[in-house]
Amino acid sequence: MNQKLIAIKPWYRHPWPWILMAGPFIVVIAGFATLYLAVWSNDGLVDDDYYKQGLAVNQVTARNQSAVRLGLQADLMLSTDGKQIRILLRGKPDTVLPDVLKLRIAHPTRAGVDQNVLLRTDGAGTYSGRLDALLTGRWRIALEDEKGEWRLTGDWNIENNASLRLPDEAKTDVGSALISDSKGR
Repeated sequence: MNQKLIAIKPWYRHPWPWILMAGPFIVVIAGFATLYLAVWSNDGLVDDDYYKQGLAVNQVTARNQSAVRLGLQADLMLSTDGKQIRILLRGKPDTVLPDVLKLRIAHPTRAGVDQNVLLRTDGAGTYSGRLDALLTGRWRIALEDEKGEWRLTGDWNIENNASLRLPDEAKTDVGSALISDSKGR
């Protein structure tokens, strides 16, 4: 009788156990990567004061309605170099325009590039101010008086429009009015 001896290899010398273990191992590594991103990355969209902002919705809409009652309209224009902003503010004939305006320019997703600009009057309803950085893309705009009694808001896509008219009659969005008051006030 002729018998062949077959050498039996240990389990770790076969490819199939390693192939079968690769799937769960990759999932565990991906889980740790997700945990790292969740714990140590900055989530700029979540505001610490979300509850307070939710309660302030009525106050924000009241300020927007106050601007409508005063008949306020504003035209925003960027200078050719993009470093200056000029605003022409109009209201009803009996409306007294302030000497100083506050302009909040907020990026929809990146809070780190938001700007607050103080605009001083040049006379006859025109205001001007200097920007910290050039604006490109889409921005949420909030223009208000220094006392915070009224407010004009809108969305501005800089690439499509070199100027913006507030309020935008075609789009009355309460959500765009909710630009973080806690940071800009």
